[in-house]
Amino acid sequence: MMRRFHAVAGALGAAASLAASELAAGMFGAFPSLVEEVGDVVVDNVPAGVKDWAIATFGSYDKPVLIAGIVVVSLLIGALVGAASASAGWVVPAAFWGFGALGAAAAVVEGAPPAAAILAGALAAGAGWAVCVTLARPVGLAPTEDAFDEGRRAFLARAGAVVVLAGLAAGGGRLLVDRARRVVAGRESVVLPAAASPAPPVPAGASLAVEGLSPLITPNADFYRIDTALSVPRVDLEAWRLRIAGMVDRPFEVTHDDLLDMDLVERYVTLACVSNEVGGGLVGTAAWLGVPLAALLDRAGVQPGATQVVGRSVDGFTVGFPTDVVYDGREAMVAVGMNGEPLPLEHGFPARLVVAGLYGYVSATKWLTELELTTWESFDAYWVPRGWSKEGPIKTQSRIDTPRAGQTVGPGERVVAGVAWAPNVGIERVEVQVDDEPWVEAELSEPLGDDAWRQWRVGWVATPGRHVIKVRATDRNGVTQTDASAPPAPDGATGWHTIRVLVEA
Repeated sequence: MMRRFHAVAGALGAAASLAASELAAGMFGAFPSLVEEVGDVVVDNVPAGVKDWAIATFGSYDKPVLIAGIVVVSLLIGALVGAASASAGWVVPAAFWGFGALGAAAAVVEGAPPAAAILAGALAAGAGWAVCVTLARPVGLAPTEDAFDEGRRAFLARAGAVVVLAGLAAGGGRLLVDRARRVVAGRESVVLPAAASPAPPVPAGASLAVEGLSPLITPNADFYRIDTALSVPRVDLEAWRLRIAGMVDRPFEVTHDDLLDMDLVERYVTLACVSNEVGGGLVGTAAWLGVPLAALLDRAGVQPGATQVVGRSVDGFTVGFPTDVVYDGREAMVAVGMNGEPLPLEHGFPARLVVAGLYGYVSATKWLTELELTTWESFDAYWVPRGWSKEGPIKTQSRIDTPRAGQTVGPGERVVAGVAWAPNVGIERVEVQVDDEPWVEAELSEPLGDDAWRQWRVGWVATPGRHVIKVRATDRNGVTQTDASAPPAPDGATGWHTIRVLVEA
Protein backbone atom coordinates (compact mmCIF):
# COMPACT_ATOMS: atom_id res chain seq x y z
CA MET A 1 0.00 0.00 0.00
CA MET A 2 2.79 2.40 0.90
CA ARG A 3 4.34 1.88 -2.56
CA ARG A 4 1.12 3.14 -4.20
CA PHE A 5 1.20 6.36 -2.22
CA HIS A 6 4.84 6.85 -3.14
CA ALA A 7 4.07 6.23 -6.82
CA VAL A 8 1.35 8.89 -6.77
CA ALA A 9 3.69 11.25 -4.93
CA GLY A 10 6.36 10.70 -7.59
CA ALA A 11 3.93 11.37 -10.46
CA LEU A 12 2.71 14.57 -8.80
CA GLY A 13 6.30 15.59 -8.16
CA ALA A 14 6.96 15.26 -11.88
CA ALA A 15 3.85 17.34 -12.56
CA ALA A 16 5.11 20.00 -10.17
CA SER A 17 8.48 20.06 -11.94
CA LEU A 18 6.88 20.64 -15.33
CA ALA A 19 4.49 23.25 -13.92
CA ALA A 20 7.31 25.14 -12.20
CA SER A 21 9.24 25.22 -15.45
CA GLU A 22 6.28 26.62 -17.38
CA LEU A 23 5.49 29.25 -14.74
CA ALA A 24 9.12 30.40 -14.59
CA ALA A 25 9.27 30.61 -18.40
CA GLY A 26 6.13 32.73 -18.38
CA MET A 27 7.21 35.05 -15.58
CA PHE A 28 10.85 35.48 -16.60
CA GLY A 29 11.51 35.88 -20.30
CA ALA A 30 15.07 34.56 -20.09
CA PHE A 31 13.94 31.23 -18.62
CA PRO A 32 13.34 28.45 -21.15
CA SER A 33 10.37 26.10 -21.05
CA LEU A 34 11.99 22.75 -20.33
CA VAL A 35 9.06 20.89 -21.89
CA GLU A 36 9.56 22.76 -25.15
CA GLU A 37 13.32 22.38 -25.09
CA VAL A 38 13.15 18.63 -24.56
CA GLY A 39 10.53 18.46 -27.31
CA ASP A 40 12.77 20.38 -29.70
CA VAL A 41 15.61 17.96 -29.04
CA VAL A 42 13.24 15.08 -29.77
CA VAL A 43 12.10 16.72 -33.02
CA ASP A 44 15.68 17.29 -34.16
CA ASN A 45 16.90 13.78 -33.37
CA VAL A 46 14.01 11.36 -33.79
CA PRO A 47 14.38 9.07 -36.86
CA ALA A 48 12.80 10.41 -40.04
CA GLY A 49 10.40 7.48 -40.19
CA VAL A 50 8.95 8.42 -36.81
CA LYS A 51 8.43 12.01 -37.96
CA ASP A 52 6.75 10.83 -41.13
CA TRP A 53 4.42 8.62 -39.11
CA ALA A 54 3.59 11.44 -36.69
CA ILE A 55 2.76 13.89 -39.48
CA ALA A 56 0.74 11.29 -41.40
CA THR A 57 -1.16 10.31 -38.26
CA PHE A 58 -1.67 13.63 -36.51
CA GLY A 59 -1.10 16.23 -39.25
CA SER A 60 -1.01 19.77 -37.85
CA TYR A 61 -1.66 18.38 -34.37
CA ASP A 62 1.70 16.59 -34.22
CA LYS A 63 3.20 19.18 -31.88
CA PRO A 64 0.43 19.14 -29.23
CA VAL A 65 0.59 15.34 -29.33
CA LEU A 66 4.35 15.44 -28.76
CA ILE A 67 3.94 17.83 -25.81
CA ALA A 68 1.23 15.60 -24.34
CA GLY A 69 3.50 12.59 -24.83
CA ILE A 70 6.37 14.28 -22.98
CA VAL A 71 4.05 15.12 -20.08
CA VAL A 72 2.65 11.58 -19.90
CA VAL A 73 6.11 9.99 -20.04
CA SER A 74 7.33 12.38 -17.32
CA LEU A 75 4.42 11.43 -15.06
CA LEU A 76 5.00 7.72 -15.63
CA ILE A 77 8.71 8.05 -14.85
CA GLY A 78 7.81 10.07 -11.76
CA ALA A 79 5.48 7.31 -10.62
CA LEU A 80 8.19 4.67 -11.08
CA VAL A 81 10.67 6.82 -9.19
CA GLY A 82 8.20 7.35 -6.38
CA ALA A 83 7.44 3.65 -6.11
CA ALA A 84 11.14 2.82 -6.01
CA SER A 85 11.70 5.37 -3.26
CA ALA A 86 9.49 3.36 -0.90
CA SER A 87 12.48 1.06 -0.39
CA ALA A 88 15.32 3.37 -1.43
CA GLY A 89 14.90 6.96 -0.34
CA TRP A 90 17.94 8.22 -2.29
CA VAL A 91 16.14 7.57 -5.60
CA VAL A 92 13.94 10.68 -5.36
CA PRO A 93 16.63 13.38 -5.11
CA ALA A 94 18.81 11.58 -7.66
CA ALA A 95 15.93 11.27 -10.14
CA PHE A 96 14.60 14.81 -9.81
CA TRP A 97 18.00 16.46 -9.99
CA GLY A 98 18.75 14.26 -12.96
CA PHE A 99 15.46 15.39 -14.52
CA GLY A 100 16.46 19.02 -13.99
CA ALA A 101 19.90 18.44 -15.47
CA LEU A 102 18.41 16.75 -18.52
CA GLY A 103 16.04 19.65 -19.12
CA ALA A 104 18.82 22.19 -18.68
CA ALA A 105 21.07 20.31 -21.08
CA ALA A 106 18.31 20.20 -23.69
CA ALA A 107 17.77 23.94 -23.29
CA VAL A 108 21.48 24.66 -23.79
CA VAL A 109 21.59 22.43 -26.87
CA GLU A 110 18.67 24.41 -28.30
CA GLY A 111 20.44 27.72 -27.73
CA ALA A 112 19.18 28.92 -24.33
CA PRO A 113 21.66 30.89 -22.18
CA PRO A 114 23.45 28.34 -19.95
CA ALA A 115 22.83 30.28 -16.71
CA ALA A 116 19.10 30.57 -17.40
CA ALA A 117 18.91 26.90 -18.40
CA ILE A 118 20.67 25.76 -15.22
CA LEU A 119 18.43 27.93 -13.02
CA ALA A 120 15.31 26.61 -14.79
CA GLY A 121 16.50 23.03 -14.33
CA ALA A 122 17.29 23.60 -10.64
CA LEU A 123 13.90 25.21 -10.04
CA ALA A 124 12.09 22.32 -11.71
CA ALA A 125 14.13 19.73 -9.80
CA GLY A 126 13.66 21.47 -6.47
CA ALA A 127 9.90 21.87 -6.93
CA GLY A 128 9.44 18.23 -7.89
CA TRP A 129 11.61 16.94 -5.07
CA ALA A 130 9.85 19.08 -2.47
CA VAL A 131 6.38 17.98 -3.59
CA CYS A 132 7.35 14.32 -3.74
CA VAL A 133 8.93 14.35 -0.27
CA THR A 134 6.02 16.27 1.24
CA LEU A 135 3.45 13.84 -0.15
CA ALA A 136 5.36 10.59 0.31
CA ARG A 137 4.61 9.95 3.94
CA PRO A 138 4.24 6.38 5.20
CA VAL A 139 0.46 6.28 5.30
CA GLY A 140 0.61 2.54 4.90
CA LEU A 141 2.47 2.18 8.22
CA ALA A 142 -0.28 3.79 10.32
CA PRO A 143 -0.66 1.76 13.57
CA THR A 144 -4.48 1.60 13.49
CA GLU A 145 -7.20 1.56 10.86
CA ASP A 146 -8.48 4.96 12.01
CA ALA A 147 -5.00 6.40 11.77
CA PHE A 148 -4.63 4.90 8.31
CA ASP A 149 -7.92 6.44 7.15
CA GLU A 150 -6.93 9.80 8.58
CA GLY A 151 -3.54 9.61 6.87
CA ARG A 152 -5.13 8.62 3.57
CA ARG A 153 -7.55 11.55 3.71
CA ALA A 154 -4.67 13.90 4.45
CA PHE A 155 -2.70 12.46 1.54
CA LEU A 156 -5.63 12.85 -0.85
CA ALA A 157 -6.15 16.44 0.29
CA ARG A 158 -2.51 17.30 -0.25
CA ALA A 159 -2.46 15.49 -3.61
CA GLY A 160 -5.58 17.33 -4.74
CA ALA A 161 -4.02 20.64 -3.79
CA VAL A 162 -0.90 19.77 -5.81
CA VAL A 163 -3.01 18.86 -8.85
CA VAL A 164 -4.87 22.17 -8.70
CA LEU A 165 -1.76 24.27 -8.10
CA ALA A 166 0.25 22.46 -10.78
CA GLY A 167 -2.57 22.91 -13.27
CA LEU A 168 -2.87 26.61 -12.50
CA ALA A 169 0.90 27.11 -12.65
CA ALA A 170 1.29 25.25 -15.94
CA GLY A 171 -1.73 26.89 -17.56
CA GLY A 172 -0.84 30.34 -16.28
CA GLY A 173 2.77 29.94 -17.34
CA ARG A 174 1.75 28.86 -20.83
CA LEU A 175 -0.56 31.85 -21.20
CA LEU A 176 2.20 34.19 -20.03
CA VAL A 177 4.68 32.62 -22.46
CA ASP A 178 2.31 33.02 -25.41
CA ARG A 179 1.43 36.56 -24.38
CA ALA A 180 5.08 37.53 -24.03
CA ARG A 181 5.86 36.16 -27.47
CA ARG A 182 3.06 38.15 -29.04
CA VAL A 183 3.93 41.36 -27.20
CA VAL A 184 7.61 41.10 -28.11
CA ALA A 185 6.75 40.25 -31.71
CA GLY A 186 4.86 43.53 -32.11
CA ARG A 187 2.59 42.13 -34.80
CA GLU A 188 -0.43 44.11 -33.56
CA SER A 189 1.32 47.39 -34.36
CA VAL A 190 2.11 46.47 -37.97
CA VAL A 191 0.08 48.18 -40.71
CA LEU A 192 0.60 46.67 -44.14
CA PRO A 193 0.88 49.10 -47.03
CA ALA A 194 -0.99 48.58 -50.27
CA ALA A 195 0.76 46.39 -52.78
CA ALA A 196 2.51 48.16 -55.63
CA SER A 197 1.40 45.18 -57.71
CA PRO A 198 -1.86 43.84 -56.22
CA ALA A 199 -3.25 40.40 -56.89
CA PRO A 200 -5.55 40.29 -59.92
CA PRO A 201 -9.28 40.40 -59.19
CA VAL A 202 -10.83 37.02 -58.45
CA PRO A 203 -12.76 35.88 -61.55
CA ALA A 204 -16.48 35.39 -61.10
CA GLY A 205 -16.19 31.69 -61.86
CA ALA A 206 -13.13 31.00 -59.71
CA SER A 207 -15.19 29.51 -56.87
CA LEU A 208 -17.70 26.70 -57.39
CA ALA A 209 -20.73 26.57 -55.12
CA VAL A 210 -20.52 23.01 -53.83
CA GLU A 211 -21.13 22.08 -50.20
CA GLY A 212 -18.11 20.43 -48.64
CA LEU A 213 -15.69 21.81 -51.21
CA SER A 214 -12.48 23.44 -49.92
CA PRO A 215 -12.71 27.25 -50.11
CA LEU A 216 -10.79 28.89 -52.91
CA ILE A 217 -8.71 30.87 -50.39
CA THR A 218 -7.76 29.01 -47.22
CA PRO A 219 -8.46 31.10 -44.08
CA ASN A 220 -5.36 31.78 -42.02
CA ALA A 221 -6.78 29.92 -39.04
CA ASP A 222 -7.31 26.80 -41.19
CA PHE A 223 -4.02 26.89 -43.11
CA TYR A 224 -1.94 23.84 -42.35
CA ARG A 225 1.16 24.22 -40.18
CA ILE A 226 4.01 21.75 -40.42
CA ASP A 227 7.44 22.85 -39.20
CA THR A 228 10.16 21.82 -36.77
CA ALA A 229 9.38 24.55 -34.21
CA LEU A 230 7.62 22.99 -31.23
CA SER A 231 6.36 26.44 -30.30
CA VAL A 232 6.36 29.80 -32.04
CA PRO A 233 9.85 31.34 -31.70
CA ARG A 234 10.14 34.53 -29.65
CA VAL A 235 11.02 37.17 -32.27
CA ASP A 236 11.59 40.76 -31.17
CA LEU A 237 10.44 42.88 -34.12
CA GLU A 238 12.59 45.84 -33.05
CA ALA A 239 15.72 43.71 -33.06
CA TRP A 240 14.82 41.48 -36.02
CA ARG A 241 16.87 41.78 -39.20
CA LEU A 242 16.93 39.92 -42.49
CA ARG A 243 20.49 39.44 -43.67
CA ILE A 244 21.47 38.69 -47.28
CA ALA A 245 24.98 37.25 -47.35
CA GLY A 246 27.27 34.60 -48.77
CA MET A 247 28.33 34.68 -52.40
CA VAL A 248 27.14 38.23 -53.05
CA ASP A 249 28.96 41.45 -53.89
CA ARG A 250 27.04 43.67 -51.47
CA PRO A 251 25.86 41.91 -48.30
CA PHE A 252 23.23 43.90 -46.44
CA GLU A 253 20.53 43.76 -43.75
CA VAL A 254 16.98 45.07 -43.77
CA THR A 255 14.46 45.69 -41.01
CA HIS A 256 10.78 44.85 -41.20
CA ASP A 257 10.02 48.52 -41.89
CA ASP A 258 12.54 48.43 -44.73
CA LEU A 259 10.66 45.54 -46.31
CA LEU A 260 7.34 47.36 -45.97
CA ASP A 261 8.84 50.41 -47.70
CA MET A 262 9.78 48.38 -50.76
CA ASP A 263 7.56 47.71 -53.78
CA LEU A 264 5.38 44.86 -52.55
CA VAL A 265 3.57 42.35 -54.72
CA GLU A 266 0.51 40.30 -53.84
CA ARG A 267 -0.04 36.90 -55.43
CA TYR A 268 -2.18 33.81 -54.97
CA VAL A 269 0.07 30.81 -54.31
CA THR A 270 -0.74 27.27 -53.23
CA LEU A 271 1.71 25.76 -50.75
CA ALA A 272 1.98 22.04 -50.06
CA CYS A 273 3.91 19.97 -47.54
CA VAL A 274 6.01 17.11 -48.87
CA SER A 275 4.57 14.95 -46.09
CA ASN A 276 1.08 15.29 -47.53
CA GLU A 277 -0.42 11.92 -48.36
CA VAL A 278 -2.44 11.54 -51.55
CA GLY A 279 -5.79 13.14 -50.71
CA GLY A 280 -4.38 14.75 -47.57
CA GLY A 281 -5.00 18.18 -46.12
CA LEU A 282 -1.47 19.54 -45.83
CA VAL A 283 -2.03 22.00 -48.67
CA GLY A 284 -3.62 25.44 -48.87
CA THR A 285 -3.90 28.60 -50.95
CA ALA A 286 -3.45 32.16 -49.71
CA ALA A 287 -2.92 35.66 -51.02
CA TRP A 288 0.69 36.38 -50.10
CA LEU A 289 2.12 39.91 -49.85
CA GLY A 290 5.84 40.41 -50.03
CA VAL A 291 9.03 41.60 -51.68
CA PRO A 292 10.11 39.71 -54.81
CA LEU A 293 13.11 37.61 -53.92
CA ALA A 294 14.80 38.62 -57.17
CA ALA A 295 14.77 42.28 -56.10
CA LEU A 296 16.62 41.47 -52.87
CA LEU A 297 19.17 39.24 -54.57
CA ASP A 298 19.77 41.78 -57.32
CA ARG A 299 20.46 44.43 -54.71
CA ALA A 300 23.02 42.11 -53.11
CA GLY A 301 24.61 41.20 -56.43
CA VAL A 302 24.68 37.42 -56.85
CA GLN A 303 28.13 36.19 -57.74
CA PRO A 304 28.78 33.67 -60.54
CA GLY A 305 28.71 30.14 -59.21
CA ALA A 306 26.14 30.87 -56.50
CA THR A 307 23.80 28.02 -57.36
CA GLN A 308 21.85 27.66 -54.12
CA VAL A 309 19.76 29.98 -51.96
CA VAL A 310 19.75 28.92 -48.30
CA GLY A 311 17.04 30.28 -46.03
CA ARG A 312 17.65 30.30 -42.29
CA SER A 313 15.08 30.65 -39.55
CA VAL A 314 15.60 32.26 -36.16
CA ASP A 315 15.31 28.77 -34.64
CA GLY A 316 18.06 27.32 -36.82
CA PHE A 317 15.90 25.56 -39.43
CA THR A 318 17.25 25.71 -42.98
CA VAL A 319 16.00 25.22 -46.53
CA GLY A 320 17.85 25.25 -49.82
CA PHE A 321 16.74 25.61 -53.44
CA PRO A 322 18.39 26.39 -56.78
CA THR A 323 19.16 30.04 -57.43
CA ASP A 324 17.72 29.64 -60.92
CA VAL A 325 14.15 29.32 -59.65
CA VAL A 326 14.30 32.90 -58.38
CA TYR A 327 14.65 34.09 -61.98
CA ASP A 328 12.58 31.61 -64.00
CA GLY A 329 9.36 33.62 -63.79
CA ARG A 330 7.66 31.87 -60.88
CA GLU A 331 6.45 33.73 -57.81
CA ALA A 332 9.25 33.81 -55.25
CA MET A 333 9.06 36.32 -52.43
CA VAL A 334 9.92 37.24 -48.88
CA ALA A 335 6.34 37.41 -47.63
CA VAL A 336 5.18 39.81 -44.92
CA GLY A 337 1.42 39.41 -45.32
CA MET A 338 -1.11 36.61 -45.66
CA ASN A 339 -4.70 37.06 -46.78
CA GLY A 340 -4.74 40.79 -46.12
CA GLU A 341 -3.09 40.82 -42.69
CA PRO A 342 0.45 40.61 -41.30
CA LEU A 343 1.76 37.07 -41.25
CA PRO A 344 0.30 35.17 -38.29
CA LEU A 345 2.96 34.27 -35.73
CA GLU A 346 2.38 30.59 -36.44
CA HIS A 347 3.01 31.13 -40.15
CA GLY A 348 6.31 32.96 -39.89
CA PHE A 349 5.91 36.55 -38.69
CA PRO A 350 7.71 38.82 -39.31
CA ALA A 351 8.79 37.33 -42.66
CA ARG A 352 8.92 34.02 -44.48
CA LEU A 353 9.80 32.60 -47.89
CA VAL A 354 7.13 31.68 -50.42
CA VAL A 355 8.33 29.98 -53.61
CA ALA A 356 5.69 28.66 -55.99
CA GLY A 357 6.10 25.08 -57.15
CA LEU A 358 8.47 23.88 -54.43
CA TYR A 359 7.52 21.85 -51.37
CA GLY A 360 7.88 23.75 -48.13
CA TYR A 361 10.75 21.65 -46.81
CA VAL A 362 13.08 23.06 -49.50
CA SER A 363 11.71 26.59 -49.74
CA ALA A 364 9.24 27.88 -47.15
CA THR A 365 11.40 29.14 -44.29
CA LYS A 366 9.26 30.71 -41.56
CA TRP A 367 10.63 33.32 -39.13
CA LEU A 368 13.23 34.07 -41.78
CA THR A 369 16.41 35.76 -40.62
CA GLU A 370 19.02 35.08 -43.33
CA LEU A 371 19.36 34.37 -47.03
CA GLU A 372 22.74 32.94 -47.93
CA LEU A 373 23.97 32.43 -51.47
CA THR A 374 26.22 29.41 -51.81
CA THR A 375 26.91 26.47 -54.11
CA TRP A 376 24.59 23.51 -54.55
CA GLU A 377 27.27 21.07 -53.41
CA SER A 378 28.50 22.92 -50.34
CA PHE A 379 25.38 22.82 -48.16
CA ASP A 380 22.55 20.40 -47.40
CA ALA A 381 19.52 21.92 -45.69
CA TYR A 382 17.78 20.52 -42.60
CA TRP A 383 15.82 17.67 -44.17
CA VAL A 384 18.37 16.43 -46.71
CA PRO A 385 20.67 14.59 -44.26
CA ARG A 386 17.50 13.08 -42.80
CA GLY A 387 16.76 11.19 -45.99
CA TRP A 388 14.64 13.59 -48.06
CA SER A 389 15.45 14.61 -51.61
CA LYS A 390 17.52 17.75 -52.09
CA GLU A 391 15.19 18.91 -54.84
CA GLY A 392 11.50 19.24 -54.05
CA PRO A 393 9.26 20.27 -56.97
CA ILE A 394 5.59 19.92 -56.08
CA LYS A 395 3.95 17.06 -57.94
CA THR A 396 0.68 17.57 -59.81
CA GLN A 397 -2.08 16.41 -57.45
CA SER A 398 -5.84 16.30 -57.11
CA ARG A 399 -8.17 15.57 -54.21
CA ILE A 400 -11.80 14.60 -53.72
CA ASP A 401 -13.39 16.78 -51.04
CA THR A 402 -17.00 15.62 -51.41
CA PRO A 403 -18.32 13.04 -50.92
CA ARG A 404 -15.98 12.07 -48.12
CA ALA A 405 -14.25 8.70 -48.00
CA GLY A 406 -16.52 6.17 -46.31
CA GLN A 407 -19.55 8.45 -46.46
CA THR A 408 -23.05 7.07 -46.95
CA VAL A 409 -25.11 9.07 -49.43
CA GLY A 410 -28.55 8.86 -50.93
CA PRO A 411 -29.23 7.72 -54.51
CA GLY A 412 -29.87 10.08 -57.41
CA GLU A 413 -28.17 13.20 -58.70
CA ARG A 414 -24.97 13.88 -56.75
CA VAL A 415 -21.89 16.05 -57.19
CA VAL A 416 -18.31 14.89 -56.86
CA ALA A 417 -16.00 17.86 -56.26
CA GLY A 418 -12.53 18.77 -55.05
CA VAL A 419 -9.36 20.69 -55.81
CA ALA A 420 -6.31 20.14 -58.01
CA TRP A 421 -2.94 21.89 -57.98
CA ALA A 422 0.30 22.15 -59.93
CA PRO A 423 1.91 25.40 -58.71
CA ASN A 424 4.10 27.19 -61.25
CA VAL A 425 2.56 25.11 -64.04
CA GLY A 426 -1.21 25.24 -63.64
CA ILE A 427 -4.02 22.73 -64.01
CA GLU A 428 -5.37 21.99 -67.49
CA ARG A 429 -7.79 19.11 -66.90
CA VAL A 430 -9.31 16.99 -64.12
CA GLU A 431 -10.97 13.62 -64.75
CA VAL A 432 -13.11 11.44 -62.51
CA GLN A 433 -13.84 7.74 -62.72
CA VAL A 434 -16.60 5.88 -60.88
CA ASP A 435 -15.97 2.16 -60.57
CA ASP A 436 -14.89 0.83 -63.98
CA GLU A 437 -16.82 3.37 -66.02
CA PRO A 438 -15.01 5.63 -68.51
CA TRP A 439 -13.18 8.67 -67.18
CA VAL A 440 -15.31 11.83 -67.21
CA GLU A 441 -13.81 15.28 -67.59
CA ALA A 442 -14.77 17.58 -64.72
CA GLU A 443 -15.83 21.21 -64.86
CA LEU A 444 -12.99 23.45 -63.71
CA SER A 445 -13.29 26.77 -61.91
CA GLU A 446 -11.76 29.83 -63.52
CA PRO A 447 -8.06 29.98 -62.62
CA LEU A 448 -6.59 32.43 -60.12
CA GLY A 449 -3.31 31.84 -61.92
CA ASP A 450 -0.90 29.01 -62.56
CA ASP A 451 0.36 29.09 -58.97
CA ALA A 452 -3.01 28.50 -57.27
CA TRP A 453 -5.18 25.41 -57.10
CA ARG A 454 -8.41 25.08 -59.05
CA GLN A 455 -11.71 23.70 -57.86
CA TRP A 456 -13.49 21.09 -59.94
CA ARG A 457 -16.82 19.27 -59.97
CA VAL A 458 -18.63 16.61 -61.95
CA GLY A 459 -22.18 15.30 -61.83
CA TRP A 460 -22.84 11.70 -60.81
CA VAL A 461 -26.02 9.65 -60.82
CA ALA A 462 -25.54 7.57 -57.69
CA THR A 463 -27.03 4.09 -57.75
CA PRO A 464 -27.48 1.86 -54.67
CA GLY A 465 -24.43 -0.09 -53.62
CA ARG A 466 -20.75 0.46 -52.90
CA HIS A 467 -18.74 2.57 -55.31
CA VAL A 468 -15.11 3.49 -55.88
CA ILE A 469 -14.35 7.04 -57.08
CA LYS A 470 -10.98 8.13 -58.44
CA VAL A 471 -9.59 11.46 -59.62
CA ARG A 472 -6.57 12.46 -61.69
CA ALA A 473 -5.30 15.81 -62.94
CA THR A 474 -3.30 16.93 -65.95
CA ASP A 475 -1.14 20.03 -65.78
CA ARG A 476 -0.55 22.61 -68.49
CA ASN A 477 2.61 20.84 -69.58
CA GLY A 478 0.42 17.90 -70.55
CA VAL A 479 1.63 15.72 -67.69
CA THR A 480 -1.06 13.55 -66.08
CA GLN A 481 -0.42 12.48 -62.52
CA THR A 482 0.67 8.88 -62.28
CA ASP A 483 -1.44 6.12 -60.77
CA ALA A 484 1.70 4.56 -59.27
CA SER A 485 1.34 4.79 -55.51
CA ALA A 486 4.35 6.12 -53.58
CA PRO A 487 4.71 7.43 -50.01
CA PRO A 488 5.70 11.04 -49.25
CA ALA A 489 9.36 10.18 -48.62
CA PRO A 490 11.69 11.13 -50.16
CA ASP A 491 10.18 13.68 -52.56
CA GLY A 492 6.39 13.66 -52.34
CA ALA A 493 3.54 11.15 -52.56
CA THR A 494 2.09 9.98 -55.87
CA GLY A 495 -1.06 8.15 -56.92
CA TRP A 496 -4.70 8.87 -57.64
CA HIS A 497 -6.90 9.88 -54.75
CA THR A 498 -9.40 7.06 -54.42
CA ILE A 499 -12.39 6.91 -52.10
CA ARG A 500 -15.15 4.42 -51.40
CA VAL A 501 -18.72 5.45 -50.67
CA LEU A 502 -21.97 3.66 -49.94
CA VAL A 503 -25.15 4.65 -51.71
CA GLU A 504 -28.25 3.67 -49.76
CA ALA A 505 -30.98 1.75 -51.53
